Amino acid sequence: MTKIEFNTLVLRQATSLRSYALHFTHDADDANDLVQDTMLKAITYYNKFREGTNLRGWLYTIMKNTFINNYRRFIKMNTFVTKSDEISSPNLVFSSTKNQGEAKFVMDDLKKALDRLPADYYLPFTMYFEGHKYHEIADHLEIPIGTVKTRIHVARKLLKKSLKAYDNGIAKPVYAEN
Repeated sequence: MTKIEFNTLVLRQATSLRSYALHFTHDADDANDLVQDTMLKAITYYNKFREGTNLRGWLYTIMKNTFINNYRRFIKMNTFVTKSDEISSPNLVFSSTKNQGEAKFVMDDLKKALDRLPADYYLPFTMYFEGHKYHEIADHLEIPIGTVKTRIHVARKLLKKSLKAYDNGIAKPVYAEN
């Protein structure tokens, strides 16, 4: 079958495609758009059609899949884009929980607390936090392993005191002291 013969057969199905499209869209303009998309895809991919197969069934399948894909795209766009001037509570909660604002405050507080540690405690603690073993830290700093353990313990206590606002899982930002 030539491409022209195929196109003619597809165009003859336009009326039945339109009524099938109305079944999905319930709107004449949207149905016409869906028919147009379906026919365009059918003509574009005519080489995928096998002679002897049901052309109407093939076109209906293309239409159904096109409608589903367009619907999913529409839903996805409406999920991410708020088109109203006022933001609803669910969108506001999503926005406030996904913008990482609170995490930035926590990280800033943690950085400030670490910066306030005396140098003797800061280096062993950060090395331990990065995954180094006690003996590696002791070798690197050329101090006894007991001293390393003590400094890490003291650093933890100082950090815990400095970050007391985060005790019991209740996150409250610690504001810089003046």
